[in-house]
Amino acid sequence: MKVGVIGGGQLGRMLALAGTPLGMEFSFLDPAPDACAAPVGRHLCAAYDARAELQELAETMDVVTFEFENVPSEAVAYLAQHVPVFPNAESLRIARDRLCEKTMFCELDIPVTAFANIESQQQLEQAVTEVGLPAILKTRTMGYDGKGQKVLRSMDDVVGAHAALGGVPCLLEAFVDFAGEVSVIAVRGHSGEVVCYPLAHNTHEGGVLVLSVASENHPLQTLAEDYARRVLEHLDYVGALGFEFFEVDGGLMANEIAPRVHNSGHWTIEGAECSQFENHLRAIAGLPLGSTSLIGYSAMVNCIGRMPANAQLMSLKDTHVHHYGKVEKPGRKVGHVTLRSSGTGQLQQAVAAVQALVSKQ
Repeated sequence: MKVGVIGGGQLGRMLALAGTPLGMEFSFLDPAPDACAAPVGRHLCAAYDARAELQELAETMDVVTFEFENVPSEAVAYLAQHVPVFPNAESLRIARDRLCEKTMFCELDIPVTAFANIESQQQLEQAVTEVGLPAILKTRTMGYDGKGQKVLRSMDDVVGAHAALGGVPCLLEAFVDFAGEVSVIAVRGHSGEVVCYPLAHNTHEGGVLVLSVASENHPLQTLAEDYARRVLEHLDYVGALGFEFFEVDGGLMANEIAPRVHNSGHWTIEGAECSQFENHLRAIAGLPLGSTSLIGYSAMVNCIGRMPANAQLMSLKDTHVHHYGKVEKPGRKVGHVTLRSSGTGQLQQAVAAVQALVSKQ
């Protein structure tokens, strides 16, 4: 099977690494000359909406997917006229626009924090009186890993805040007093079958995920799966979806969805019977979905900016190293380490050892 992927970053790279043993061949559409997925497939170096390259994918691929939500939904809609594309263009349209996303959550009775659409400084000042402070102002599209956001703690922070984010449409969200951040990776197949991975506890620094730890028998697992199923069925979704939540008052409040494989699910490569990457490919290819059962106790540590030396990481017990083949620079995700141990104490020790190496970079 020939699989086209819009985007050639690390998620595309890991999709190809999971799909190659299944006999799949990959082509990536990405404008970056040094796209890190290029070594594991064919690289079409062009803009995401380049008509000639989109047409080539349409004519030569059996199925097309995408690896991040900043892909133009128009490009996905165009491809869908000629070749199966999963997830669908509507899923992408909603997930890439925070207002559409929050509105969908409300329609599906999934709890969210107070929010308001912002298209001018005047609207922002009015909304602050309703939503309250502290709050966070986010661009409706294109923001990720802490980008496109501004924290508003006082009225002084409100002054000029809309212009500071480029004067583009934004969303104002009330701060959430949460006990923790968790996410679930859910996968839906062509037949409507849904499988979900165990909830992961996530830790962020500066808006960037640095640690995910898979849970076992989390008390909110059933609720997370229920919310994920509502979204998947509403969108007639096919493929893997990441759903981030805040733990609030013993329940879950929706943060956001990602219509793709997700950073917080990287632990599944070594920590689950079938990884999120393989299950995404199974789903879009119409194959039976794989088991999401845990293998031992698992976690994932992101490497931001620089990778520790292989020898250092490999000298640690229970570690599995994943380089993305990227040029190292501050703030950039250049790799991750997954950890799989036989007990919780052993896992905690392994995570601490890896984090100590990563923090020295």
